[in-house]
Amino acid sequence: MTSPPARFVGRLGSVGCLAAGYAVFQGLFGVLPNSIDGEPARYLVAGVSGLATAACAWLAAALLRARAAAPARTAAPLAAPPTAEPGLLPGLFAAAYDTLATQVDVVDDPALGRLTGWSHALDESDPSRPTPVGTAYGLHSMLELGVPDGRLNTGDLVDTLWRLRLPGGGWSARSQGSEARPEVTALVLGVLARAGASRERLAAEVDLCASAFTRQLDRAGRDSTHVVTTVLRGLLRAAPDSALLPGLREALVDGAISDPRRAHLRCWSHRLDSSFGPLPVRSPSPLHTSQAVVALDRTARVLGGEGAAARAAREDGVRWLLACPDAPHDTCSDLDNLREEVRRPRTDDPTRHEVLNVRHYTATWIVRALLSSGAREIARQDGLESEWRERVEGAVAAVRAGQTEDGVWTWSEQDGSDLRQPMWMTYQGLSALRAHAVWMYRSGSAE
Repeated sequence: MTSPPARFVGRLGSVGCLAAGYAVFQGLFGVLPNSIDGEPARYLVAGVSGLATAACAWLAAALLRARAAAPARTAAPLAAPPTAEPGLLPGLFAAAYDTLATQVDVVDDPALGRLTGWSHALDESDPSRPTPVGTAYGLHSMLELGVPDGRLNTGDLVDTLWRLRLPGGGWSARSQGSEARPEVTALVLGVLARAGASRERLAAEVDLCASAFTRQLDRAGRDSTHVVTTVLRGLLRAAPDSALLPGLREALVDGAISDPRRAHLRCWSHRLDSSFGPLPVRSPSPLHTSQAVVALDRTARVLGGEGAAARAAREDGVRWLLACPDAPHDTCSDLDNLREEVRRPRTDDPTRHEVLNVRHYTATWIVRALLSSGAREIARQDGLESEWRERVEGAVAAVRAGQTEDGVWTWSEQDGSDLRQPMWMTYQGLSALRAHAVWMYRSGSAE
């Protein structure tokens, strides 16, 4: 509804600007006092006033017409006032730290001395001493959380990992026995380096890991996408100048496969070489594609660049993830968790195999791959920013859905395992949510 002044000015404009000006002229001429010097002066004052009124009426009418013709506009929303209430992430991190601090194991081992850390999972029914894998992921989690108080000491965790080192060097998982394995050794070396261990002390272990991780000595490991990417990530932290890194990157690039269902984009399977083992078929895997993208992205940053082949493979991997045809993207099939086995012949009895069961929290890897330094730029170049954002937010929602009230994550798949709260799952959940929170942060300006 228009206001009375607006209606008045509108009507004034409708009778004509000149009529309004003439009316003012006549009115002023009639009321001006005779004391003004002469009749011409009275005409001059009244005339100027009339012309001014006519001009003002014309301008007002033009303004009203312009406002009526313009599209309606809404006022820009005011910025939300700052609040002192914490968001979801601080509460989640605090709960995770409380759980890890209260469930840490401290064991006086007669051979190794005092061990402080965690076993493989937080919900193990039988008490057990800390393991290299559980303690490594626990230390990773502490570093993600920032160790807010003194209930846990990273020095004790670092010392425990060194105490758990095998007599011949290196580390292994609980199910792998007394022979060092490169994926576990690289995991431990990576977190030790992250915690500040000296390069000199790490160097000897790095050399042992690299010398054992050859196709001749560990063909099963060199054929596994999971093992190769794990070794790459660990050594990029512990030994960024290792001569092993370029060769592992090349093997990872060469192991990519083409997927005709997604525009023949390259991606990765759980295996890098179809000629090894009884099952030559390699199927595209969102989990292993994400692991490869993360490893290639980090390798490019640490080594100071990448060749055309490595860059093209990494970019194809990102585009393959963005081409997910399912919806909604917080429950799509690309987010399905996986379980795989790494089978190696035992050195003491080649007729028997050592089996490492690996479970993968797929959503966290997709978050980390799509938040890698080059992924968003690829999406921008291809005009796929909305798809990129939708898939990131969907994967993050899936990660949040797996977190429990006590700040840890639960493996919900019915795969026969009684270890429902593995340490690695909580670390990966915390790491993915922290990476997303860092990406979401804005300092006073819109994106």
